[in-house]
Amino acid sequence: MDTLEFKLRDEHVALCDLLKLSGIADSSGQGKHMIANGDVTVDGRPESRKTAKIRANQTVRCLGQTVRIVAG
Repeated sequence: MDTLEFKLRDEHVALCDLLKLSGIADSSGQGKHMIANGDVTVDGRPESRKTAKIRANQTVRCLGQTVRIVAG
C-alpha cells in the first residue's frame, strides 16, 4: 500500500481537493465520484461528504493509497 504525505497550506483542505492535489484523482470531479462510490475512508471510517474538512493528523485512504495529512 502506497503512503503519501500531504502538507497543509491552510487549516484544512476539502476532501475532493485533497484527492486531486495528492494525485489520486485527476480532477476534483473525479475525486467527488470516488467519494460518492464509497471508495474513500477518513481515519478508517467511510466518508461520503465530498467537501469534508480534512485537517492535520488525519489519514485518508482511497483505492489502495494512503495519504497522511501533516501541518504546514
